[in-house]
Amino acid sequence: MTAYGAIKTAAPMSGHPTGYDLLRDPRLNKGTAFTEAERRAFRLEGLLPPAVTTMALQVARRHAEIAALADDLQKYLVLSDLQERNETLYYAILMSDPAAYMPLVYTPTVGDACQRFAHIFRQARGMYLPVTARGRLEALLSNWPEKDVRFIVVTDGERILGLGDLGAGGMGIPIGKLSLYTACAGVPPRHCLPIVLDVGTNNQVLLDDPLYQGLRQHRVRGEEYLAFVDEFVAAVQRLYPKCCIQWEDFANFNAVPILARYRDKICTFNDDIQGTAGVALAGIFGALRLSGEKLAEQRFLFLGAGSAATGIAELISLAMGREGMDLAAARRRNALFDINGLLVTSRSECTAEEAYRWSEGRAVFASGSPFPPVEINGRRFVPGQGNNVYIFPAMGMAVFATEAKRVTEEMFIVAAQAVAEQVTEENLSMGLIYPPQSHILNASLHVAERIAGYIFDQGLARVPRPDDVGALVRARAYRPLYGE
Repeated sequence: MTAYGAIKTAAPMSGHPTGYDLLRDPRLNKGTAFTEAERRAFRLEGLLPPAVTTMALQVARRHAEIAALADDLQKYLVLSDLQERNETLYYAILMSDPAAYMPLVYTPTVGDACQRFAHIFRQARGMYLPVTARGRLEALLSNWPEKDVRFIVVTDGERILGLGDLGAGGMGIPIGKLSLYTACAGVPPRHCLPIVLDVGTNNQVLLDDPLYQGLRQHRVRGEEYLAFVDEFVAAVQRLYPKCCIQWEDFANFNAVPILARYRDKICTFNDDIQGTAGVALAGIFGALRLSGEKLAEQRFLFLGAGSAATGIAELISLAMGREGMDLAAARRRNALFDINGLLVTSRSECTAEEAYRWSEGRAVFASGSPFPPVEINGRRFVPGQGNNVYIFPAMGMAVFATEAKRVTEEMFIVAAQAVAEQVTEENLSMGLIYPPQSHILNASLHVAERIAGYIFDQGLARVPRPDDVGALVRARAYRPLYGE
């Protein structure tokens, strides 16, 4: 399957971009990989250096350029600029070494990019929907050139990672998430739309910054806020009826009610609540393979009781229920403590080395942030990274392939089981409870196949069930290839 917008070497059709317009179209541009015949056909002769370069050489050139940079934010900017010039090459680079590039296009580097968003801004990407445009959101969304949008990742910028209220600067999160939809699971980028709902910011530093690009007002709350979100959802449903909305980095007091408001009405999920829960459950399933115990035999303690912790606790309880345990009893096996209980401000996060040394190598460790390998008594442990990237891109690919009507809690349990079943005995021997990120595309397509099968089983698909669900998923997956 070639990339979207593959161009042919014959004379261009009427309206097809040529010359500089073609070189400035990120979905059609091949840069120095245009063949001599294409250069003649598309009036590119003289506009490029004469040597024709293969994609492999283009990738190698960018690898070398990025490796020579000492600052991760600079690497982020180089990749962002490439995404605006040559989308196919951008994804070819990301997919060539996902373990190396995921931390650059998303966490942790994206946090720095969001904080400095107004000061490093180069070119607009995605859509900004301000609350001042209430009553006109459908008209604004209609300005987006792609009319078959299947995925929207949207934030209001209030709780960006662990950094707080970054207002319009939160756009880096939807952009980064959707890049991972494509790079990690093959969701075609043409169907993806990043959005910021700009309802203002309570960050006075941003309001005082002359370069800040969002609304200069304090955040809208209450009924006005909900009416704005309602209008946004209604506009998306009218314009893009097959679209799935992923809510990202909303404050807990908005995230939970928004999910409850729409989850049974439209195709939607909240990655902070459900994606985090899915990847945590996948890690637990992997850890149980090490201990040889059952999920229903475990008790869980949560340090914190925000949207992520409560989402994880509920998904664990539902998974215990699938093993035959009464749901109320399962919920009693999950204890959550916040700062007013067991958790105190003087505690730092437990590091991988502390966990392994304290337990003399018996601990099973995974965290959201990466930790280096640890040597304990001559044994090498590789700390797992419980990143949502194992869940949400695969969920997106399954929804895309099946055109699912809804995203349910059970789909995240299926996803977690599919992630865990890919952990090999060799991985487990090193303490790894997640598949290696270097194989994330194959892992994600496997997870997507399992979710898609469940979608068909539950009658939630809009397309007929094929004989081979895995073949359907793989056939729909985007590959970063230039058209012949």
